[in-house]
Amino acid sequence: MNPAPAARGGSTTLLLLRHGETAWTPERRISGNGGSDPALSENGLRQAEAAAKVLVSRGPVQAVVSSPLRRARQTAEAAARRLDLEVQIDEGLTEADFGAWEGLTFAEVRERHPEEMAAWLASPKAVPGRTGETFASVARRAQRARDRILARYEGGTVLVVSHVGVLRTLLRLALGAPPVTLFRMELSAASLSAVAYSGEGAASVRLLNDTSYLTDHP
Repeated sequence: MNPAPAARGGSTTLLLLRHGETAWTPERRISGNGGSDPALSENGLRQAEAAAKVLVSRGPVQAVVSSPLRRARQTAEAAARRLDLEVQIDEGLTEADFGAWEGLTFAEVRERHPEEMAAWLASPKAVPGRTGETFASVARRAQRARDRILARYEGGTVLVVSHVGVLRTLLRLALGAPPVTLFRMELSAASLSAVAYSGEGAASVRLLNDTSYLTDHP
């Protein structure tokens, strides 16, 4: 377990927002950082606006920090406009590279590369798509990004907009759970989760996969 650094200014909350849908999301196609960098679909844009509205109602947010990939930036920009903030980019929040799996569905990967998929599901050190990034590597950079954000905005609330792999990792680290739990968490498109970090550095998951505000935006 890698605890977060102590937040000297009191509790610091990270609001973890997954980006809205792209054209690939309903098809369950694998989309990492090594592909075409798809934009939000029309529904994804509506989801981003719905998330932005509910974020305004939650109370003050000090900063919006996003992955550099387009789908995350578009989602972050929708929230930032309503919160009257600028979007800051942190490369550590980028989704994993899935190598040759990029653009395939999980069913296609299981059919074409069953042994490779089984190894990836079993170990955070397995390389996806022969040339991709391991989840061990994702965890290291996600942890560093988390620590940068907590150090800069201690005692505040920060919106973090990223991807399913990175956000699951941040939640796993907050829970002190083993890597296998990455595949036991559902984080839907445009869902909101939250983790609070105490002044002593202890993490508490306060919200997980909230999509209640997307009722009119399936």
